[in-house]
Amino acid sequence: MASATPDVQQSIATAPSPGAAFADLPPDRRRVVFFQLPETVRHNVVEGLGEDELAGFVRRLDPDEATDVLGYADEERKERVLDRLNEQRRERIEFLLGFSPESAAGLMDLDYVTVDVGIDFGAVADRVRRHEERTGRFPTVFVTDAGDLLGELPPETLAVRERGERVEREHLYEVPSVRYDRPDTEVVDVFRDNPESEVAVLDDDGSILGVIYADDILRLVENEAGETLYEFTAVSEEESVLDGPGVKIRSRYKWLIINLGTAFLAAGVVGAFESTIQALPLLAAYMPVVAGMGGNAGTQSMAVTVRGISLEQVSLSTGGRVIANEAIAGAANGAITGVLVAIIATVFNQSAALGLVVGVSMVLNLVIAGFFGALIPLILDRMDYDPATSATIFITTATDVLGFFVFLGLARAVLL
Repeated sequence: MASATPDVQQSIATAPSPGAAFADLPPDRRRVVFFQLPETVRHNVVEGLGEDELAGFVRRLDPDEATDVLGYADEERKERVLDRLNEQRRERIEFLLGFSPESAAGLMDLDYVTVDVGIDFGAVADRVRRHEERTGRFPTVFVTDAGDLLGELPPETLAVRERGERVEREHLYEVPSVRYDRPDTEVVDVFRDNPESEVAVLDDDGSILGVIYADDILRLVENEAGETLYEFTAVSEEESVLDGPGVKIRSRYKWLIINLGTAFLAAGVVGAFESTIQALPLLAAYMPVVAGMGGNAGTQSMAVTVRGISLEQVSLSTGGRVIANEAIAGAANGAITGVLVAIIATVFNQSAALGLVVGVSMVLNLVIAGFFGALIPLILDRMDYDPATSATIFITTATDVLGFFVFLGLARAVLL
């Protein structure tokens, strides 16, 4: 699929009426541009299009894409747009709209035909031709036996077989399948295991409801990657680079307030050691080093743990070994980096005692980072909170508060 240039996306996103700016595009460019716009801008485009314009846009789309577009319209407007479509297209779109957009059925396409094993190749070719004439697309040919999916008849086999020959099992390719109500993340896993195949979507009784192609799932994979980045930075996944200041402020200020509260906890610990810092001002130069290393190490532990949670490899009840492993890894990494920073502090500040304090603090803070980096996501998961969206703040708080306490406490004990 061709890309929409950034200036086109920017002009639509910042236009007083995104719908009007989108309608000014040549019709053959609208599909590409629309599906590369951020979620909020897509919603504004659909809201800004007239019902005739929206119906005209939907007519040029595949039914599964039309379903995505109409998902941004309210129910009354959706019905009025559907009334403007021909009966066959309306029925196909209404069928798809009946499923959750985050399920296998929400991703599926209806460009397929089913034939029984043993059917004449001439009859199959007739079915395929009728589908092409009706939809303009070559369908996937699924072969069944008494309603049960046997496999896919590849186009190259259909092309070389003569009328009068029969479709046999040995002509078929095995095709993976997934039930219609399975989450879209499971569909992604099926495609990863079968990267060169379509996926059949089955009803409860095993009958075929649709087919999912690789391009149907490409946007989902891209969105997942973007959502993961948003989650780790505590940014709403609805926010995009093209949003105005108002949207950005509303989506971020709550997390920043929480961050502010946790920052005051760390500031309180530092304030408790004010006399120590006044006596040894040099400590202030090493505080960001200890805190920064702890925060980075905690984020690494969190990333590994969150991935394990998402893959159902670990939970709070089974996470003891994971927590211990991360703490041990933190101790080892802390020893490596602690030795380096101890040498630097000793050489540049001519103080072996300061080097010892900084080095030991580094070891202990990375143990803290590994421990809480694994524990906090597991606790949040048990509490039914998404650990990816909220763990970072609490882990950073733990490494800052406890890291400063350890570092300044050791300094007071050893250096004063």
